Amino acid sequence: MMFLRMRPLRFLYLPAALVICWAGVSSAQDSARLQGQVRFVNNGQPIHSATVMVVELSKVVETDAEGRYAMQLPAGSYTVIAYTNSLTAPSAAVEVRSGETRSLDFALELTPLKHEITVTAEDIQQTAFQAVQSVSSLDSIDLSRRHAPGLGEVLKDQPGVSKRSFGPGSSRPVIRGFDGDRVLIMQDGIRVGSLASQSGDHGEPIDSTSLERLEVLKGPATLLYGSNALGGVVNALSGHFEVHTQPHEGTRAKVSTVAGSADRHLGGSLTAEHGVGQWLFWVGGGGQRTRDYETPQGEITNSASRISNARAGLGYYGEKAFASFGYTYNDGRYGIPFAQEFHGHEEEGEGDGGEEEDLEAVDVAFRRHNLRFAGGFRSLGSWINSFKLSLNYTDWGHDELEVFDGGEEIEVGTAFQNRQFVYRGVFQQAQRGLLSGSFGFWGLSRDYDVSGEEALSPPVDESAFALFTLQEIDFEHVKLQFGGRLEHNRFKPQGPQLRGQGNEGGEAELLRLPDRDFTGLSGGVGARFDLWEGGAFVANFVSSYRAPALEELYNFGPHVGNLAFEVGDPDLVRERSNGLDLSLRHSKGRVRAEASFFYYDIDDFVFLAPTGQIEDGLIEADFSQGDSRFVGSELRLDVGVHDSVWLNFGLDTVDAQLTGSGESLPRIPPLRARLGVDFRHDGFSFKPEWVVADGRKEDIFASETPTGGYGVVNLAASYTLPGRHLLHHFSLNVYNVGDKLYRNHLSFIKDFAPEIGRGVSLAYTVELF
Repeated sequence: MMFLRMRPLRFLYLPAALVICWAGVSSAQDSARLQGQVRFVNNGQPIHSATVMVVELSKVVETDAEGRYAMQLPAGSYTVIAYTNSLTAPSAAVEVRSGETRSLDFALELTPLKHEITVTAEDIQQTAFQAVQSVSSLDSIDLSRRHAPGLGEVLKDQPGVSKRSFGPGSSRPVIRGFDGDRVLIMQDGIRVGSLASQSGDHGEPIDSTSLERLEVLKGPATLLYGSNALGGVVNALSGHFEVHTQPHEGTRAKVSTVAGSADRHLGGSLTAEHGVGQWLFWVGGGGQRTRDYETPQGEITNSASRISNARAGLGYYGEKAFASFGYTYNDGRYGIPFAQEFHGHEEEGEGDGGEEEDLEAVDVAFRRHNLRFAGGFRSLGSWINSFKLSLNYTDWGHDELEVFDGGEEIEVGTAFQNRQFVYRGVFQQAQRGLLSGSFGFWGLSRDYDVSGEEALSPPVDESAFALFTLQEIDFEHVKLQFGGRLEHNRFKPQGPQLRGQGNEGGEAELLRLPDRDFTGLSGGVGARFDLWEGGAFVANFVSSYRAPALEELYNFGPHVGNLAFEVGDPDLVRERSNGLDLSLRHSKGRVRAEASFFYYDIDDFVFLAPTGQIEDGLIEADFSQGDSRFVGSELRLDVGVHDSVWLNFGLDTVDAQLTGSGESLPRIPPLRARLGVDFRHDGFSFKPEWVVADGRKEDIFASETPTGGYGVVNLAASYTLPGRHLLHHFSLNVYNVGDKLYRNHLSFIKDFAPEIGRGVSLAYTVELF
C-alpha cells in the first residue's frame, strides 16, 4: 500500500505575502443602490432564491422569501439579468448614479432562450453569451432529460461533443475530436482524479442526478486549468464550492428520479442544505443503475452499470471571509462488453494436466474518496478584491474483475491506485479603470500504482506547479482578454520495467526508466466585439503547451482497454498547439444563433501508431509523435416562428489528420446534424427531433474499420410547474423511435455492439427553495 508523500507546503508563502496587499491603495468609488422584485410572469407570485446578476461586474445576489433583492453598485451603466433553473427574463439595461436608489423588477417565464451561466470560462460567474471562450451550460432541469451513469452519454448531444466508450458505463466526452489526456474532467473546478483518460474502458465517477450544473468549455483551456485541458474542459458543479458563496436561511432540497426501459435504467438522488446565519450544512446521496441494454440485434451482454455517491459538507460565509469543507464518496461497477474476446486466460491444473478456464466477462469496480477545502477573502478594498484557495485530496482505486463460472468465481486481474493532492489559489483583481483580471498558482502531487495483468508501467510519482494570469480590458463595445501560464511537470518512475518479452522472440530486459521534466509556457489573446444589439463576434488565439501523459511515456504491454499492445516512449517531447477559434453569436427576441470555426495546428502530437505486428492477440502500437491539425465548425440555431413554435437546428464537424502523411487520426467524430421542432404552451413542451450522422467510411485511421451513417428520431415531452417555494419538472423521452440499427464510430467495440434501440425514459425533479 502506497501513501501520498506530501511535499512541504511552501506554496502557501505566496498567498500569505500577497494578502498583505489588503492594506494597499483603496479603490473607493461612489456607489448606488439597485433593488427590485422577481416574480412569475403567469401569476405574479414572488420567487424565492432567484438569482440576479450584474453582467459587467459578475456580481450576484439572491432574492428573499418575498422575491426582493438589493445590492450596492459603483455608479455606471449595466446589464442585469434574473433567472432560476429554466425560468428567465430578458436582460435589462440600467444606469445608476452616485447616491441614488434605482428599482428594477423582473418577471420570469419558461422560454427556450434562457441565460446559460458559467463559472468555468473565467473563474467567475457570467453568461455564456458574454464569455470570450466557447462554453455551454446545462442546469439541473436540462440534465433531468439526459441522466445516464456514463458522462459521455449525458453530454453526447451537445454541440461539438461526442462520446467515446467501451460500453455505456465507460463513456467519456470527446470535445472537437480531442480525447484522453487532452480533455480535462473536473468537479467544482478541480480535476476528478480518476484514470478514465488513460483507457477506453475506464469511466468517470460523475452522477448527473446529483449535479446543479454541468459546463463544457470547448477549445484550449490551458491558461486557467493546465496542459491536460488542451482540447477542452468538462466541469461538474455541485453548487457548494464554485457556485454559491453566500449564506441563506432555512432549508433547500432537490430530489431527482429517472427510469428507462431499453436498459432498465433506475436512478435517483437527494440533496438537502440548511442555513443558519452565516453557516450552511449540506448532505446528499444517490445513484443510478442500468441492466444490459437492448439493440435491434438483441441484448448486449455485460453492458450493465452502477454508480452511487454520498456527500456532506459545512460552510461559513461571512461578509469578508468564507470557508467550506466537504467529503464525497463514490463507488460503482460496470461491465466491459466483449472484453473477454481480447483476453486470454489460462489456469494451470495440478500435475501434468492443465485445464483451460473460460473467461466469461470483465467488469470494472471503482471507489473514490475525496476531501475538499475551499476558503478565502472578498471585498478586500484594495487592488486585490478577493482571494480563494482550494485544497483537494483524492484517493481513487479501481479493480478490473475477471468473471468465471457464471459469476461464482471472480478474480482481480489488475488493480489501479491513484492518489493525488491538488491545490489552487486565485486572486481576483479589483477593476482599475478598464482593466480587470485574475492571477494565481496551481500544483499537483500524484502517486500512481498498478499491479496485475495490465500493470503496464511501474509506480510513478508525478508533480506539477504553475503560475497563471488572465487579464481583461473592457471597452464599451469591445472586450480584450489576454493571459499566460507557466507550468512545470515532472515524472519519477519508482522501479524498473520489464521490456522486450515476446517481441520477435527477443529476450526480456529489466530497464530503469528515466525521470522526465517538462516546462512550458502557454499564452493567448481573445477579443469580443459587440456588432449590433444582441450580436457579437469573438476571436481567440491560444498557443498551448502539453506535457506527455504518464501512459504515453512509460506504458509497455497488452492493453485491452485501448485494443493495443502499447509501447510507450520515455523520450517523447512536449506538444505545442497553436489554435484559432472564431465565433459569431446572436441572442435577441426570438432568435439565438452561434456559428463557430476552429483550427488547431499541433507540433509533436502524440498518438498510438500501429507497427503491423500482433502481440498477445492485440495490434502492437508505439506512442509516436507527428505534426497534426484539427479543423472544424459548429452551428446552433433556435428560431421562434410563433410564440408556441420554435425551430432548432444544430451541426458539428471536425477533421483531424497528421500533416506529414495526410493520414486521418483515430476515432474522429463524423459530420452530425440535428433538426427539431419545439411546441410550447405555458409549462408544457413537446419536441420531436431528427439526428443524422455521416459515415466514416474513408479518411479513417490505419487500424480502424469503416462506420456507416445513420438517422435517428427522438421525441421529448416535458412539463414544468413552478411555485413560490417549489418547482416540479416532469419529462418523457422516447429515443430511437424507429429502433434504428446504428453504430458509434468512437466506440472501441462498434464492430461488436450497436447503439441502444428503442426505449422510453421518465424523469421527475422537484426542488424546494
